[in-house]
Amino acid sequence: MIDPAALALVAGGSLIAAVLRSTRADLAGALGALKPMVMASPARDEAVARMALRQVERLAQLQGIACIDRVGPESAFVRSAALKLIDVASVDAFAGWQTDEMEARRIRHHNAAAFWRTAADAAPSMGMIGTVIGLIGMFASLDDPSGLGPAMALAMLTTLYGLIFGVLLFGSAASRLERLSKAELRWQRAVVTRLEALAREEVRTTEQWLKRRTRAAG
Repeated sequence: MIDPAALALVAGGSLIAAVLRSTRADLAGALGALKPMVMASPARDEAVARMALRQVERLAQLQGIACIDRVGPESAFVRSAALKLIDVASVDAFAGWQTDEMEARRIRHHNAAAFWRTAADAAPSMGMIGTVIGLIGMFASLDDPSGLGPAMALAMLTTLYGLIFGVLLFGSAASRLERLSKAELRWQRAVVTRLEALAREEVRTTEQWLKRRTRAAG
C-alpha cells in the first residue's frame, strides 16, 4: 500500500535532515554520485587504467617522461595524472600534488556517502514521528470510527517506510558508495605511485649519465 503523506514524511523528512547537516558541496556530491553508484565498475576501470599505465610506461622508456602526454584517453584519471606530471616543476611537486589530490578525492567520496548515511539514520526516526502523528489522529477520531482507518494506516506505514528507506534505500546507497570509494582510491593511488616512481627513475638515470659524462670529460 502506498500512502503519499507517509512517503512524503519519511523520504522528505530524511532528506531534509541530511541537507541541514551538509554543505552545498556535499549535497552536489551526493546527487552527482547517484549515476556512478549504479553504473560504476571498479574492476573494469582498474583494468582500463592498467592498460593506460602500461602505455605510459612504454612512452617513458622509449621517449621519456616529457612524451607521456601521448597516452590515450581511455582512462581519464591516468591521462590527467600524466599531464600533471609533465606540468609540475619537479617530482617532489608531483608527489605533493598526488597526496593532496588523493586526500581531496577521499574526502569527497566520504562526504557523498555520509549524506546518504545521514538520511538512512534519520529515516526510522521520521517513521516514528509519523507513527506518533497517526496515533494522535486515532485518539482524536475516537468519536468518529471512519477516521480511525487513515490514522492507523499513517501510523503503521510510516514505520514501515522508515525501515525501507533507512535500510534498503538510503543505507544501501551509502554502503555501496563506501565500497566503490575504497576500490577506486586503491587503484588510483597505485597509478600515481607508479607515475612518481617512473619520474624518479628517469631523474636518477639522467643524473648518472651526467656524472659519467663529467668524469669522462675530466
